[in-house]
Amino acid sequence: MRYIFKTSYAQDIALAKHGGHLFWYGLLGALLIAAPWLLPEYWLAQLTFVLIYGIVGLGLMLLAGFTGQFSIGHAAFLGTGAYTQAVLANAGVPFPLALAAAAALSAAVGVVVGLPALRVKGIYLGIATLAFGFIVEEVFARWERVTGGNSGLHVKSPKLFGLDISSGESFYIVCLLVAVLCTFAILNLLRSPTGRAFVAIRDSEISAQSMGIHLARYKTMSFAISAALAGLGGALYAHKLSFISPDQFNILQSIDLLLMVVIGGLGSVHGAFLGAIFLIAMPQLISLGKDWLPPVIGQAPGLQGLVYGLVLIGFVLFEPLGLYGRWLKVRTYLQLFPFYRKGLFKRQKAFTKSDRLR
Repeated sequence: MRYIFKTSYAQDIALAKHGGHLFWYGLLGALLIAAPWLLPEYWLAQLTFVLIYGIVGLGLMLLAGFTGQFSIGHAAFLGTGAYTQAVLANAGVPFPLALAAAAALSAAVGVVVGLPALRVKGIYLGIATLAFGFIVEEVFARWERVTGGNSGLHVKSPKLFGLDISSGESFYIVCLLVAVLCTFAILNLLRSPTGRAFVAIRDSEISAQSMGIHLARYKTMSFAISAALAGLGGALYAHKLSFISPDQFNILQSIDLLLMVVIGGLGSVHGAFLGAIFLIAMPQLISLGKDWLPPVIGQAPGLQGLVYGLVLIGFVLFEPLGLYGRWLKVRTYLQLFPFYRKGLFKRQKAFTKSDRLR
């Protein structure tokens, strides 16, 4: 009996549940490593942005998807990491140290935001983080001696141990390595007691508190870790663009980041990267679709925002689990075929509705 329990527990916490996971994730890893030799420069750059936004999405997913804390000001943490990296890189600080400093300063800012936000939740927490985002954007614009103000700030090419990694292929490998390390860190965190405490807070704060979970400590920790990952992504973002300005970290960027995790699938690590793919691919698809639309619609201002809004409404109404939830349903259909029943997921949808009422 003890052996069966140990075996079951080991399977529950294992990163790869079975050999199929090892094969498919290994194949994905091999394709990602070979991408610099398989893809042209433009598509490699887009894939690099997917990795950068995926790192930021991991942080926001931890905060919103696993801890249940609503944030509409995450672009502020992204900008904090970007400006920290830019200032330190221009001052000659080595790339790894600047990267660590960007993550650390963003985490500190996350603690500063998390502590006052402990007394509010839901939409009120969203408004508080929104106000924080406006404040940070104004600081970026007014602190001209450090940030360059609205004129922006150029970022020096990154060097790692004396080697220039500013080329598309080299910087992609760096971003891939950082993304893999962050993903493994989040996966291990979620299966630890700390990660389970985050999920307990998301499900019910009263129940979590009754089990001895310190709400203030774990909420603040979630904000700090989420902000650190956003700062890490911001540091890579600054080097990728080689130029940053305050308007790159405004409220629209925060909404894009929130849209990314909602459409990707709240509460899933896969959803962070699926949402990043959506965020990078959708503007390209809209640009291609403009040629097929009447000029009155295709050239209208705000078309991208309209499409984003319609997609978000569609996911909230018809697929609240996001792209990853849709993939789970497709996978279940293929596994059970031809015995799949049409109403298999109705109970799950009913639970989602009842969960919103708590």
